[in-house]
Amino acid sequence: MFHQSTSYISLAIGILITVLILIFPPKISFNYDFEQFFPQSNEDLEFYEAYKKKFENDNDYLLIAFENPKGDLLEKQFLESIWSIQSKVKDLEGVDTVLSILNLEKPIIGLFGLRKEKVLQWETESQLSESSSELGIYRSQLISKDGKSLLLWVKNAQNISKENGDRLYSEIKGVFQQAGIQPKAIAGKIQAQGDFIRLMQKEFGVFFGASIVLILGMLFFIFRTFWSIWIPCVVLLVGTLWSFALMLYFGKALDVMSVMQPTIFLIVGLSALIHFISHLNQKVRQGIQVEKSIQGVFKELFIPVWLTILTTSLGFISLYFTTIPALKSFGISTGIGVLVVFGALILLTPGILYLSRIQPNQGTEKFISPNFLRGLFIEVLKKRKWILMGFLLVSLLSLWGGSKIHVNGYLLDNLPENHPIQQDVNYFDEQYGGSNPLEIYLKAGPEASSLMDYQVLEALEKVESKLTELTGTDQFLSPLTLVKTINQAQNQGSAKAFVFPSPGQFQRMGRYLERAGEEINFKLLINDHQEGRISGRSPDFGSYKMTQIREAFEEFVSHEIDPQLLTIQWTGTAYLIDHGHQSVTIQMAKGLGVAFLVVGLIAGILFRSWRISLILLIPNVIPLIWMLGMMILLGIEFKLTTAILFTVAFGIAVDDSIHFMTRLRFELGKGKSLIYAMKRTVMETGRAIVLTTLILVMGFGLLIASDFGVTHFTGLLIAASLIVALLSDLLLLPVLLLPMKKVWEKKAKKLIR
Repeated sequence: MFHQSTSYISLAIGILITVLILIFPPKISFNYDFEQFFPQSNEDLEFYEAYKKKFENDNDYLLIAFENPKGDLLEKQFLESIWSIQSKVKDLEGVDTVLSILNLEKPIIGLFGLRKEKVLQWETESQLSESSSELGIYRSQLISKDGKSLLLWVKNAQNISKENGDRLYSEIKGVFQQAGIQPKAIAGKIQAQGDFIRLMQKEFGVFFGASIVLILGMLFFIFRTFWSIWIPCVVLLVGTLWSFALMLYFGKALDVMSVMQPTIFLIVGLSALIHFISHLNQKVRQGIQVEKSIQGVFKELFIPVWLTILTTSLGFISLYFTTIPALKSFGISTGIGVLVVFGALILLTPGILYLSRIQPNQGTEKFISPNFLRGLFIEVLKKRKWILMGFLLVSLLSLWGGSKIHVNGYLLDNLPENHPIQQDVNYFDEQYGGSNPLEIYLKAGPEASSLMDYQVLEALEKVESKLTELTGTDQFLSPLTLVKTINQAQNQGSAKAFVFPSPGQFQRMGRYLERAGEEINFKLLINDHQEGRISGRSPDFGSYKMTQIREAFEEFVSHEIDPQLLTIQWTGTAYLIDHGHQSVTIQMAKGLGVAFLVVGLIAGILFRSWRISLILLIPNVIPLIWMLGMMILLGIEFKLTTAILFTVAFGIAVDDSIHFMTRLRFELGKGKSLIYAMKRTVMETGRAIVLTTLILVMGFGLLIASDFGVTHFTGLLIAASLIVALLSDLLLLPVLLLPMKKVWEKKAKKLIR
């Protein structure tokens, strides 16, 4: 397979593929869709999809807060400037509604019927002074709690596309620039997605470039020869090009998870190439002809390196068995991408090596002395009891600490606390009761004629009071809001009358109740008032606290609200994302279960022993357990983007164990004793294991510098787990194999035969 002639044919095929990609490049697109983090095949998601069709999306809005740079919020000139901005934004294509204290109207029912009057009138200074005295009830709603800013609530078109959303947000920013006023804070779907994309594009380029620099540095540090630097770089860049081209040809947009893919492809590919190059150096130094050395190296190492690449790939692909689309897509695309890089490596490397002038070097021996590895193995034999006790103790402490970790995720926890988007969201949480959508579905019970029955509204009053108590905010619109508004209208628009009416006041509402909600551009009631919603905003408390809030709310509803009058169900985008975080234990168990099964099957096929398969799993489970301990020490919480790392880390960490075990199998096949075979394995394979671990740790360590939480934690936790995996393979695995001496001797006899 790796003869010189066939390698040249493979190289020609590889060059042809690369040229075709360059001639017909795929279209690059970036995307960040919050809904990709919703759990699929889920009753809650199905319910929300039906809910959206009845009402509308709960996150198609933009919050914009303005402060007067001159100080006084209710200064006439400033209000006129904001009104001009509001009017221009309202006229933009894609904007449905713009609401602020400037165009908010209160209804008044008088002798001549219903009329409306602006809440805030600023045509004259006297009108402004008079009407501003009644604005207290709008604090934390349309005016900030501290009274320094006012809010523009912009409702954009439903289901707006990414392209139209970007265009609209750009036009809105253009209005600000034209007016010479910049918002104090801004938050919303079209803004977050656009800013996320720009940050993704920046980080994608930065980490791709940094990974190349790291590879060049590592290759020079290890090998010190020109051929062993330029060949891996060319092969890895071509392999990465193929991987991304394949993704893009199939319509896969680059997303927040894609930021780390260049580093993964380059570093995993480099770790495979290190094995081939270091063994090639060794053979050439022994005086073996270069052509025979190249053929021998690829023939001997193809299977073990392929198995390590396969397990790494399957570690990512196992994410497909989660229920989160973003994780499914990342797992499949990264897993296939790793295989494509390996394919490029096998197609291109032998042919390029045959065409190159190969000069041996002493790089790896200088870096890791065989005497050091021999001495390490002797110490492991001497202190095996202490090694077992040490690993056991740290593992038990990590498990105990891991049991204290909470499952907790935030809508924007991929961003650091000091990022402008995060700071704006925090501002709305503090000053306007939150920016996270809160949606609750309402349905009239069997004993109610509609949601506008007085008894149902009484129950709804209890529900909203409980929500305010639990969330600390009263940012709700509901059928109850309509009734309170009518009550206010019947009392000459007095702000004090915006309360739940008495039975007598309610009876006088009559015909106004029948038309309730018809004049506002916001669906609160449908189906002849049989169905409705509570729609509002809340701070992003995190999935852990919000789960506690929802549990307390559901307990209140079950005890205090008669289901014959009113049935209630929590829904919405924030609820679904929180639900996804809370399902991480199941998601992780699915991924790890598949990964354990695959590795167990591979070990079983290689060694034909279930006991050896179990032993192989132990040193690769240890890094996952110690990751738990590290998370509790560093205060890292369990969430979707950290739970998946256990599966990924296992898939990568098991590579060294497979290299170790395949080399051990090879040495035993020569008729050597178990202890001697292990010593030779540590001395020969140990060097490559240390080198590849160092490369992987430094590669993933690059990701720690990312502004994205998922990328940062991937780099930190996987790098740490790989260090633990190296210790487990060099210290713990030999100790675990020693009691299997009789089993290995039987296996060795079969291998010799």
